[in-house]
Amino acid sequence: MALATMTMAQGVIDVHSHIITTDFLSSLENEGRLMEEGFPLPKYDAEAHLRWMDESGIQTSVLTLAAPQPTSALTIRKTNETAAKMKKEHPGRFLFCAALPLPDVGAAIREAIYALDTLKADGIKLATNVQGQYLGAPELDTLFAVLNERKAVVILHPHRPYPVNSQVMQQTPLAMQEYLSETTRAVSNMISRNILARYGNIKVVVPHCGAYLPLAVPRMKSLVPVMQKNKMVGEIDWETNLAALYYDLAGAHSPEVIRMMLTITTPDHLLYGSDYPYVTPQVLTASLARMKAYLNTEPDLSPFREMILHENAEGLFGTSKTIPLAP
Repeated sequence: MALATMTMAQGVIDVHSHIITTDFLSSLENEGRLMEEGFPLPKYDAEAHLRWMDESGIQTSVLTLAAPQPTSALTIRKTNETAAKMKKEHPGRFLFCAALPLPDVGAAIREAIYALDTLKADGIKLATNVQGQYLGAPELDTLFAVLNERKAVVILHPHRPYPVNSQVMQQTPLAMQEYLSETTRAVSNMISRNILARYGNIKVVVPHCGAYLPLAVPRMKSLVPVMQKNKMVGEIDWETNLAALYYDLAGAHSPEVIRMMLTITTPDHLLYGSDYPYVTPQVLTASLARMKAYLNTEPDLSPFREMILHENAEGLFGTSKTIPLAP
């Protein structure tokens, strides 16, 4: 049954899934940080992940470390090595993007080199901020230079904002709204300093249907002349910055959302994402089935079905020749 399901799926690739290791959980528990993001971390088991993938027709999942960011470089190293082991033990089923021990930029560079060169990571996962060090900050330029040299794929994921309003966080949990703001904030910060234009070999995956970027990008563009007149920002290479961005459809995807995203990107930059294991398997399976249905029936979107479900991810990660798709 599983093989038949995979055959029908035509090699769906999930670019948004999380690994939650025992080392990671133990580190957070020892530091009293298990609830730092405002909700408990779900249980994770590789075999359960594979069962869900088989049942839903997912050929390959890209693993990234969940939030919050560990403070221990050793914990991050162990997690990256666990992900590399999973990839090796299940060829064609798992890829992984390595975590980095930020805000220590030097340590992050060393881990990136080890992960990409030795562990053969498929990319790097970066949090929107670590202890207030937001993506786009000048001190991260040396890290981006290293990632640029290696033509790295970078998967972004929102973390708790810094500082955070605890009352707002209790009334409106982070995943409901602030995670979208965090993602938009980090990407906007990178664009304002031309990070993606200056380090043009890096490709960045933006999570959760692009967050608020379809609204934020036009607003930023409209305000740039005023900001430049007041010497608050310099020239921004919009075309090159935006061309580096890819978007996963984890979360509240719909035909309407995809059409809105296509106002700032192109169909070859859209990717399927699940957010496993943060959403129950039954809900994720139904969500993927719903996506396939509207990608089959919506005339303006149906030409992009295979692109979204697997072709774009194959091209991004360079896996079309290395991942054995089901016959």
